[in-house]
Amino acid sequence: MNLWKRQLLAIIRIDLARTFFSKRGIWIYLLALAPAIPMFGHWIFGNTENEQLGGDAQIFAGIFQFFYLRIAIFFGCVGIFMNLIRGEMLDKSLHFYLLGPVRREVLVAGKFLSGLIASITIFCGAVLVQWVGMFAHYSPDLLASYMFSGPGMSHLISYLLAAALACIGYGSVFLWAGVRYKNPLIPAAMILVWEGANGLLPAMLKKISIIYWLKSVCPVSIPAPKNNDGEILSLLIFDIDPAPAMVAVVNLLLLAAFVTVWAGIRARRLEIGYGTD
Repeated sequence: MNLWKRQLLAIIRIDLARTFFSKRGIWIYLLALAPAIPMFGHWIFGNTENEQLGGDAQIFAGIFQFFYLRIAIFFGCVGIFMNLIRGEMLDKSLHFYLLGPVRREVLVAGKFLSGLIASITIFCGAVLVQWVGMFAHYSPDLLASYMFSGPGMSHLISYLLAAALACIGYGSVFLWAGVRYKNPLIPAAMILVWEGANGLLPAMLKKISIIYWLKSVCPVSIPAPKNNDGEILSLLIFDIDPAPAMVAVVNLLLLAAFVTVWAGIRARRLEIGYGTD
């Protein structure tokens, strides 16, 4: 057991350095911080005299649910977790692990934890930056009242939790896809279509998705458009009752645990074919 722990920590340490400082991962940082650009622009050029803090909270919720969860974290997890196994197989560097005395399950667990630490740090950190950009231009008294006497702090914690759970849920699925498929972009595209079409699905099928449970954790609901001009937007909004937040958290953690164990079992058959991959 002590040997496994040392191997696990070594894998995490090596992969964290690769993930955080890889030039190929710069686009992930840019994607995570993209929503902060209009928010800081709102801070610099906005007129607080004609604004309401509740309106900005609604705007933040819309950006978080429509762009951050569905696009930024989704594609960020594709870039981080699929490269942990499949990317190293293509680079012919995974064989250093496979030829060593490391159990495949320990390898997958270490890879997953390293990707999880990196993704949660990047995307939860970006949520804090976005929060500052959206609300810091209000007066200190109003902001303190919103954060500590109103719902501000609980909302921020919920957004951080939702971002972390998105990394856990999507990360486990994309890690499994990197272990299972030679071209994991195909299942990633299928998952993207399924998640994007969630608003068209029957109530029961909506729950067979990660975005449904993530929305259940989000503290602010986005109302559906009242006119026909918002038909496209309404596809991204589903009106069925969300699950209790604790149920959503437990389900996403169970999903990640199951998929990661499945990936570890599947990794026992990993082989590097230098003539084909």
